[in-house]
Amino acid sequence: MQTKKTGSTQNGLIEPYGGELVNLMVSQEEARQLKGTNLKSIECSDRNACDIELLIIGGFSPAKGFMSKADYESVVTSNRTTKGTLFGLPIVMDTDREDILVGDQVLLTYKNQDLAVLNVEEKWAPDKVLEAQGCYGTTSIEHPAVKMIAMERRRFYLGGDLRGLELPKRIFPCKTPSEVRTELPPKEDVVAFQCRNPIHRAHYELFTRALTANNVSEKAVVLVHPTCGPTQQDDIPGEIRFQTYERLAAEVNNPRIKWAYLPYSMHMAGPREALQHMIIRRNYGCTHFIIGRDMAGCKSSITGEDFYGPYDAQDFAKECSKELSMQTVPSLNLVYTEEEGYVTAEHAETLNLHVKKLSGTQFRKMLRGGEDIPEWFAFKSVVEVLRSA
Repeated sequence: MQTKKTGSTQNGLIEPYGGELVNLMVSQEEARQLKGTNLKSIECSDRNACDIELLIIGGFSPAKGFMSKADYESVVTSNRTTKGTLFGLPIVMDTDREDILVGDQVLLTYKNQDLAVLNVEEKWAPDKVLEAQGCYGTTSIEHPAVKMIAMERRRFYLGGDLRGLELPKRIFPCKTPSEVRTELPPKEDVVAFQCRNPIHRAHYELFTRALTANNVSEKAVVLVHPTCGPTQQDDIPGEIRFQTYERLAAEVNNPRIKWAYLPYSMHMAGPREALQHMIIRRNYGCTHFIIGRDMAGCKSSITGEDFYGPYDAQDFAKECSKELSMQTVPSLNLVYTEEEGYVTAEHAETLNLHVKKLSGTQFRKMLRGGEDIPEWFAFKSVVEVLRSA
């Protein structure tokens, strides 16, 4: 069944959010002129660099720079800008610099690269308690993003238009939305799969089965789009994750699976993050988004309790999907059985099938101990990369 796309580009793909794919990169001549002036500069964090890159290449379309104070406050309280545009989380530049003033042009640098020039239109001291409660539903420092805005983000936020000079050099070669769109089939559905960890068999089963969902066209493709920015402290390091993805892509060699990497910094913001991911994936040409139980969720390191309900992200994303002209694909709860391989947990329970389980803790222990990893759980190529690391 072909799903309806409300607005498509000339090549038959869904329009970027807002109707136009933003591109903030300036010409080489303009870049030389900008850098030739005596600019104040700010060295960016890894998170800043991800936001700058997505702004420059249009991943955050229709945004054309860091948010104004009014848009920031509106997104915090209502997940919309002052113009009513959906946005999951505010995009701001932070600094402790007293000498940076409204009207300044500031060079944003990152690891010996000149990324962009920011025209500072506003500067303010945010209410970070309000930001935490509005965006993450809690003010507890046990939430990783609350800890981030309290302890990593600096005292002032800057808003203003951005002009791009250069994209960050990364281990993950991140294609732009424009580049990804040239690789997608016209007039077909594109199902986005988000992840931040190595892909195992259950993940593969999940996103390949999404291609047969009843709201997806017959010739749809899936875009496997892992985040390559900062994630959680106990996640697999980026260089190793990249190797697992590259090896797996070569191993499966499935023409209905497209691969790309996203320069995005995870906030673990549950429902708000689900919305942010959907907006970004629409800009990359996706019509559908796979969303699992407890997407982008996290737990308190003290109590072990979840900050969000298991279906909060799914429910919120579904509420926003119509306005985004996208559709959500609920993540199947798959289990591996001795009798039938991967099936839904409901099917296994109904037929009283024998379910095999392997926890992440057990998997890591087996890796370290050199034990054989069952192929129903993990791909050999992924195991080889993780074991060598």
